[in-house]
Amino acid sequence: MVAISARELPEFRSALLAWFAERKRDLPWRRSKDPYRIWLSEIMLQQTRVAAVIPYFENFIARFPDLHALARARGEAVLSHWAGLGYYSRARHLHRAAKEIAAKHNGRFPRDHKAALALPGIGRYTAAAVLSIAYDVPLAVLDGNVARVLARLGAVRRDLRTAAVWQNLEDTAQRLLATESAGDWNQAMMELGAMVCTPAVAKCPECPVAKWCQARKLGLTETIPESRKKRATEQVHLAAAVLLDPRERTLLIRPSGHDGALFSRMWQFPALQITSSSAAELAIHLRREFGIAVARRMKALKIARHAVTYRNIRIEPFLIRVASLPEIAGAQTFPLRGLKKLAVSGATRKIANAAITYISVTS
Repeated sequence: MVAISARELPEFRSALLAWFAERKRDLPWRRSKDPYRIWLSEIMLQQTRVAAVIPYFENFIARFPDLHALARARGEAVLSHWAGLGYYSRARHLHRAAKEIAAKHNGRFPRDHKAALALPGIGRYTAAAVLSIAYDVPLAVLDGNVARVLARLGAVRRDLRTAAVWQNLEDTAQRLLATESAGDWNQAMMELGAMVCTPAVAKCPECPVAKWCQARKLGLTETIPESRKKRATEQVHLAAAVLLDPRERTLLIRPSGHDGALFSRMWQFPALQITSSSAAELAIHLRREFGIAVARRMKALKIARHAVTYRNIRIEPFLIRVASLPEIAGAQTFPLRGLKKLAVSGATRKIANAAITYISVTS
């Protein structure tokens, strides 16, 4: 793996920590040792770019400034402030964990590793990140950025996600850890992977630890780490109904089944996956499921496109004006133009925007 001797380790650590002290980005969660803010940032940053997270982090903190505020909040309020960031299970786990911390740990993220791992949504990486950055607990982190740095340092040519290789990387990360500055060290490793030792291009002339990099010496930085096989993209075709009464109120339902996952299991318009005639299939669905006869009142709206993990979704929305909205178990009525205040997925917002745009142009 990484061939850095015990004699060289102090120099290696000093070089990386000095670089981080000088070059680290000014990020809002780095301005405090507050474990709540550090934890929130780590959850938001999962599978999400830093630039996208910053405004959400700042807005979320403005609404829920501390853990007690988050623990007291309603689930809908938490989701509404997460809306647009995606991967909504993160917000649900965050909220559940906040309630547990408030009830069992006096409102402060626990210092104990096992206690942290027992919280909803907290895995080995997140526990190590929060505990090291907030409390300087000597636990090394291993995420995609750190794994790539270690793989290039040690010229690891195998699939990094195989169990044996990943375990070896974890052991290596822990061995290299500057235990007296665990938080800064972990952030420095992650920063190096994010800004210098990047997936597409290794910026070796800018790297503070390039002299120890085996991949650079062997000319392998472009082929390490080994590319992972991506899951084939799935094409999904949906039809959605925007039922609208004379007061411009609409009907949203609670999600269920596969379609619910496509709308992040949040409030959504009645919708279904279709295979051929979107209008006809949607009309049959509305009559069968909700007792609504709409075939002659369906106005096709602008097609929306959305992506959820490996799925590319094509959404055909239809505006359907009704004298009154049907009473359906588990459904609620909302002002169409007020959905921006509601916890809904990006797909649902795109459908609503298509309807609002049409109404604004034709009214």
